[in-house]
Amino acid sequence: MRFLAVIITGLALMAPAAHLLSLPNKIGMAKADYFVAQQAYAGWWIVGLLLPLAFLANIGNAAVLRADGPALMLSIAAAALIVLNLAIFVTFTRPANLATENWTVQPEAWESLRRQWEYSHAANAAVTFLAFCCATLASIR
Repeated sequence: MRFLAVIITGLALMAPAAHLLSLPNKIGMAKADYFVAQQAYAGWWIVGLLLPLAFLANIGNAAVLRADGPALMLSIAAAALIVLNLAIFVTFTRPANLATENWTVQPEAWESLRRQWEYSHAANAAVTFLAFCCATLASIR
């Protein structure tokens, strides 16, 4: 269970980290270029399925490590951070996806939607990295 919690949480970090690393290159792009660049993410929704799996793996890890108070708390923290990731996605990222029909429609407010989308992914990279750290620390205790 320890291994699964670390591996699945680490895999869930890949997409937000990729978004964070591309942010400096994309945030200033012209409208046409940005909408073309966004098409690279078509089909990435499948990676989002790792988040519920990471949540479950960290809850499972908490159950396995329940006799070790700090490890239990770290596992619960990892699971809670995964929930925070999902809340950020639902509150900020998804509305931008809906307003742009997954970046195929160019509304007038596209620049504010771009900022919302990019920075929500940056926040999720930090949140998921913290979840990964918690899962790892819990598992190596």
